Amino acid sequence: MRDDKLIRWVLGVYTALVFVFVFAPILASLVFSFNSDRFPTIPLGSFTTEWYVKAFSNPEAWDAALRSLIVASVTAVLATGIGFSAAYSDYRYDFFGKKAFLILALLPPTIPLIIMALATLGWLSMFNASGMTVSIIIAHTVLCAPFAMAVIRLRLNQMDPNLEPAAWNLGASEWVTMKSVVIPFTMPSIIASLCLTAAVSFDEFAVAWFVSGLNKTVPVVILEILTGNIDPQVNAIGSAVFLVSITLVVIAQMLIMGRARKSDQS
Repeated sequence: MRDDKLIRWVLGVYTALVFVFVFAPILASLVFSFNSDRFPTIPLGSFTTEWYVKAFSNPEAWDAALRSLIVASVTAVLATGIGFSAAYSDYRYDFFGKKAFLILALLPPTIPLIIMALATLGWLSMFNASGMTVSIIIAHTVLCAPFAMAVIRLRLNQMDPNLEPAAWNLGASEWVTMKSVVIPFTMPSIIASLCLTAAVSFDEFAVAWFVSGLNKTVPVVILEILTGNIDPQVNAIGSAVFLVSITLVVIAQMLIMGRARKSDQS
């Protein structure tokens, strides 16, 4: 009994340290975004919202934010659609080359982002499609689709394999079964996938930097602001980006965990 308490205590401390390690830099950035001093030093200066006013009055930042929202939204829809198709194909069908298909489908996140960015830039340049907003969407869709596939495939594992055959025996076509059985069952994971892939796309920098050209996203603008000088408005922009991203990730995680609990209870 004492060993169990000790193990729980050690795990609790370890988890707390991990959270501190991950979130301490973000918390520091948030604190310095309200600091009147230009340089991030201790002791802090007075409280100010000057850097937020400067960031939100920057037309380039607003243009990049709008572009990032468009790219993230379109990428989320495309990646989730592709991920759903791939996940369902893996769940329902056995076909020649299935293992190779799964390896290729899950490959993009394992490739270093710089190599992925260079390869994507080279491929898009062959079609004169680099340096446009659609270029970022294509690249991010390739990058995010495996995440969507993994989330939706996890949900499909929880579905009773007899549900679809039962619907077919009752006279439903495959499309009606898909619309009335499969999609409603996987809807929480679809929404979670939309949130997760949107967050990944919104935060992604390396690929967007290579293929965006003059169509900059928020991470690219942050790098340009930082190049050659220290500008505290970066802390303000970064805090806003973090808030958007963490909200999407939390929603996705709540949907996934909520469904998992319901499945365990049933």
